Amino acid sequence: MKRKPTTRPGLMINGGRNQGKTETAAEAAAAFEDLWLGLDEFVDAPELPGARDLRATVAYVQTPVTATPKSTCQAILDFFGTSDPNLTLTQLVRQVRASLRDHRTRVLILDDITRLRMHRKDDQDTLDLIRALMSMRVTLVLIGVGIPDSGLLSGGWQDPETGQWQFPEPGREDFKDEASTQTARRFDLVDLRPFSYDTADDIADFVDHLAGLEDELRLFNAREGMLTGGDMPEYIYRRTGGVVGLIERLIEDGASLAMDTGIEEITEELLDRVVIRTQHPKRDRAAGEEGEVPPALPSKKVVQGRRPRNTVFDDKGVPLTAGRR
Repeated sequence: MKRKPTTRPGLMINGGRNQGKTETAAEAAAAFEDLWLGLDEFVDAPELPGARDLRATVAYVQTPVTATPKSTCQAILDFFGTSDPNLTLTQLVRQVRASLRDHRTRVLILDDITRLRMHRKDDQDTLDLIRALMSMRVTLVLIGVGIPDSGLLSGGWQDPETGQWQFPEPGREDFKDEASTQTARRFDLVDLRPFSYDTADDIADFVDHLAGLEDELRLFNAREGMLTGGDMPEYIYRRTGGVVGLIERLIEDGASLAMDTGIEEITEELLDRVVIRTQHPKRDRAAGEEGEVPPALPSKKVVQGRRPRNTVFDDKGVPLTAGRR
């Protein structure tokens, strides 16, 4: 709701591969848009009389694989449908600024930001452009894998008390003095991590997530507890490591296989046949966008008609001495 021509604080969403960063950001952006449109008559300027309302409260853009300032501007303008490859960089930046203003955009999401490599001159210039976007009255959200280790933050420093990353003003070398700190560009860094299976609360959160997936399955033989009962939560966690994207792939492919085979339900034996693949032609392996998948382990064999309890997560403690049970 700021009206002053000041730099808006930004947000960085960091996480591992296939961790659901984009889906989380999109869900949050959709909720913000609903809230903002509800406040429209109080805080936002109306559209121009006689003009069609082309509002885009949130703009989503993927960072080009080989990013340059021009290609980044063109990617943003592609979202608005106004890209022109014949424009100069100055004209492109001017058009980006005009598009953000005319469409009344409040949030600009740049996904796969760790495709930028700070040892390349074009990528350094692209990062300078991204910082300049923060003065265009939009909140900038950057999404990437391993942001702290990518070099994107090498031009700034993290406040130990607030956890915010601060960046210098363009052209300023004395960015660590008090005066420049007051005007520094700031990013909040948010980490998204896989589910854990260490405590009762961690397990409850993981099972709640599986329950949500279970409610969405439309298999003829689907039953309550199909994903949340017995040893199934431990099995799914062992197969996916708690990574949201891998859980989604495993369950989706398992449901497809259940329909193809006519079983119409998900079991451990069925999921043993599913190979989780993360390769995708639009993912940049060098940027860490393709994750490692835990090896698939076969289900435990049925012994005397009963499946033994899964002990993979048990604390084995100190090995027992001979003669003790």
